[in-house]
Amino acid sequence: MEATFWISLAIIFYAFLGYGIIILIITKIKRLLSKAPQLDTETALPSVTFVVPCYNELDMIDQKIQNCLALDYPKEKYEIIFITDGSTDGTPDAVKKYPEIKLLHDDIRGGKSSAENRAMKYVNSEITIFSDANTVLPTNALKKMMRHYANPKVGAVSGEKRIQTKSSDKAVGAGEGIYWKYESFLKKLDSELNTIVGAAGELISFRTSLFEHVEKDTILDDFMLSMRIAAKGFRVIYEPEAYALETASASIKEELKRKIRICAGGWQAMSRLLPILWPFPNPVLTFQYISHRVLRWSIVPVLLIVVFITNYYLALNSSLYMIIFNLQIIFYLGALLGYLLEKYNIKLKVLFIPYYFSIMNYSVIMGFIRFLKGSQSAAWERSQRSK
Repeated sequence: MEATFWISLAIIFYAFLGYGIIILIITKIKRLLSKAPQLDTETALPSVTFVVPCYNELDMIDQKIQNCLALDYPKEKYEIIFITDGSTDGTPDAVKKYPEIKLLHDDIRGGKSSAENRAMKYVNSEITIFSDANTVLPTNALKKMMRHYANPKVGAVSGEKRIQTKSSDKAVGAGEGIYWKYESFLKKLDSELNTIVGAAGELISFRTSLFEHVEKDTILDDFMLSMRIAAKGFRVIYEPEAYALETASASIKEELKRKIRICAGGWQAMSRLLPILWPFPNPVLTFQYISHRVLRWSIVPVLLIVVFITNYYLALNSSLYMIIFNLQIIFYLGALLGYLLEKYNIKLKVLFIPYYFSIMNYSVIMGFIRFLKGSQSAAWERSQRSK
């Protein structure tokens, strides 16, 4: 029992903190041994098609189109496609007002993956970009991303997802913001070491020639697309200066809906990316994939339960284990208190981390149940965001 406790605790620590410490050390050594290449944002810019899948985004569509048109990129190398399959709120009509935008619309809603697969039939550029309709990009985002393609080993470039937090945000929104700041830190290290393991669907670019149609029932299309590119031996680079800004989830209910969907998609993705678990021919990718994704999406939530139960029995005869068990109790009481305070719109920053951490791991378990039942639809269900 003692061995089970410590091994489980070690895996949990490694999945959330230990891996970050290890790759931080490795990348610092790498910087000492080799100089980072200089990137030029102006020379040899490739042709780009900017694809925005939309579903009932009428309240955001004008802002998104204006943002796309304002992006700094040579017009002769830049095309914009909006695909609005299944939209019933007037989104297609709103897009038609802009002659600069190519509109693709089908009354049948097939889900985001199907929409992207269909849109790719109309793409002839060197680089394709997918971006969500509810995000805003800085004007230099495209040039910041395209400069990496001067390296032929780069197959895709992901932007950064940023959560626009406000003092009025609830604890779940603040927790989401903290989580994505840490994720951004890890992605910077992953990218510098070798490749990121999973691009941000809010803003992802890739060489058009590397695109493979994803299965129509795919839940995490961005993750599958970027991982399959990485599995071919290409690097997927992280570019934090090209960020997609969106507001936090409006409530814990909305964040749970989003998180559970992502976790169900994570289980689906792991079942379809089994070859990457084999460390040859790319052992570094396997190391990154297992460390950064697989552990969190699979056994860590179970190990949290194992640690709690084994710690309880070990604490019956040991003051050391009693201290550790009490710390666990305090942590989970903090998460519960964060939940209760949020219901009354009372924010206490010290509770953001245990609260959001608990939500994440609960979502993995619920996502696994949905995956087993096959009850998670691939069709994207819009989450309400704070205003």
